[in-house]
Amino acid sequence: MSAERDSGGLLTFTGSIEYQDGAVVSRTILKHDSGSVTLFAFDAGQGLSEHTTPHEALVQIVEGEAEITISGRAHRVKQGEMIRMPAGEPHALRAATRFKMILTMIRN
Repeated sequence: MSAERDSGGLLTFTGSIEYQDGAVVSRTILKHDSGSVTLFAFDAGQGLSEHTTPHEALVQIVEGEAEITISGRAHRVKQGEMIRMPAGEPHALRAATRFKMILTMIRN
């Protein structure tokens, strides 16, 4: 993230993205032709509707709890857990509680 950086390249996640009432907030940390890393903050009850992407993705929950549906199967993912979203499979996210996540997308 571009929030704070020391001379060794250390990045600080704390405070680099904040919740907003009734909203989903995102901040791109890294973006290259080969993929991207984005931090998201979801207010409780907010989400992303079902969609597909041609890229592999990994979701890591930083705090809170999310319901992530992949190809019709719901998964409850909590702080400290991660889930892989395969390329081409429909998926959706909903905030069971306020949650923050790191989304890493790998372009094939």
